[in-house]
Amino acid sequence: MPPPGLIGFLVLLVAMFAVSYKIGDVVGPVAPGMHSTGTGGGGGGRSDPHGGDMGDMHSRDAG
Repeated sequence: MPPPGLIGFLVLLVAMFAVSYKIGDVVGPVAPGMHSTGTGGGGGGRSDPHGGDMGDMHSRDAG
């Protein structure tokens, strides 16, 4: 029989994951415009209005 501390830790771990999953499900996406990935495809149907790149992030002068 495993020690009671290990069983308590595993129960606490499972409970924390279950609660955090439920909270995330209730709250929804964290950023505007995020949508669930759905059930289909291999990612080929994603549409990114900005082209998917970060642009030229180093275009400003530091001085």
